Amino acid sequence: MATKWLSPAEMRAWRAYIETTYQLQAALEHGLSPHQLSLGDYEVLMLLSEASEGQVRMCDLSERLNLSPSGLTRRLDGLVKAGYVSRAQCTNDRRVTFAYITPPGLAAFKAAVADHVRSVRTHLIDRLTPAQIEVLGDIFAAVGAGLAETPKRTR
Repeated sequence: MATKWLSPAEMRAWRAYIETTYQLQAALEHGLSPHQLSLGDYEVLMLLSEASEGQVRMCDLSERLNLSPSGLTRRLDGLVKAGYVSRAQCTNDRRVTFAYITPPGLAAFKAAVADHVRSVRTHLIDRLTPAQIEVLGDIFAAVGAGLAETPKRTR
């Protein structure tokens, strides 16, 4: 099958994406640095804080974060060491382990939220028009839906 090369407009969009993504992530990381949290740490705390009873099965958390089980373990190790997250085996099924947010973890998350939202607003949202924000949401919803349909081994 012949490769369908990118048009100039497609190339411009792709290059803008790849050249900006790392800069945006670095800026968002910097916004969390006063809280000694990485963007990955913040995402874990966010997911756990939103979960019922502040806990999520490790396999589900791994999937949500697109991490392997060992990658999730490494991600959680620092949060566990800081006392922000704990792990506990399910009392009904010993094969299941839960990650849950601790009271200090919830406090750390709440302390970081306002600064993180300010950073997101400064570096992304306030640079776009309301119409662009709608389009951006549509774009990533479409990309996410397509990736969800793609078998994981080909990603």
